[in-house]
Amino acid sequence: MDFQGTGFAMTGDGLAAAGDMIGVHAAELLTVLAVETKGCGFISDRRPQILYERHIFHRLTGGKFDDGNISDPKPGGYGPSGAHQYDRLAAAIALDRAAALQSASWGVGQIMGMNFKSAGFADVESMVAAMIVGEDQQLTAMSNFLLQGKLNVSLRAHDWTSFARGYNGANFAINRYDAKLNAEYQKLKVAGLPDLVARAAQLYLTYLGFHPGQIDGVPGKLTLDALAQFQTSKGLPVSTTIDAGTVTQLLSALS
Repeated sequence: MDFQGTGFAMTGDGLAAAGDMIGVHAAELLTVLAVETKGCGFISDRRPQILYERHIFHRLTGGKFDDGNISDPKPGGYGPSGAHQYDRLAAAIALDRAAALQSASWGVGQIMGMNFKSAGFADVESMVAAMIVGEDQQLTAMSNFLLQGKLNVSLRAHDWTSFARGYNGANFAINRYDAKLNAEYQKLKVAGLPDLVARAAQLYLTYLGFHPGQIDGVPGKLTLDALAQFQTSKGLPVSTTIDAGTVTQLLSALS
């Protein structure tokens, strides 16, 4: 399947490195991810989360493919998230691959392909190749983008309005982007950071066709039931805890 890669889950080292790069804590980064993609950079078939933007494709191609669907001066026409966005992307790729890849936002931080240079890449193909590898690579791209735009300053200060304007565009207030950021940050302050080992297990269980619930790093009943189903299917001892060994089992099943 096009754009399907290893899809590795975010690691503690990757999250820490991204934060160190721009001088913010994990909570600030996770706040942005929660609003952009509900905190997950991949869909269930191991392709990166994307959102195809027809108005960007229109702009990059001078409107020569305008059809009111794949290319149009106005944003919109998104349809469902997930695989449907790849259907739209595929239609655009058939017309102009480079423009199409630049017209989608990619990964856990939803960095636009047209911003590949700010994200630290020589071209959009290199950026997409990194997005396919894993969430740590997606985080690095996001941190590069924030650093280039000096948005790490407003993120560090919890100036959600300034950050929202720079990251989401001038119309951020329409979707209350700044208010959503603040709400997610306050939620993290109360609940604490997710368990990234449990979160990795949830993501890999999803790839394997099990249903652990939301990929949030909170190993509740749905997650433990899904894990038990996986382990039983493989003839493994059923565990009631999730640790590094659990993640190794899941990765082995995926390889």
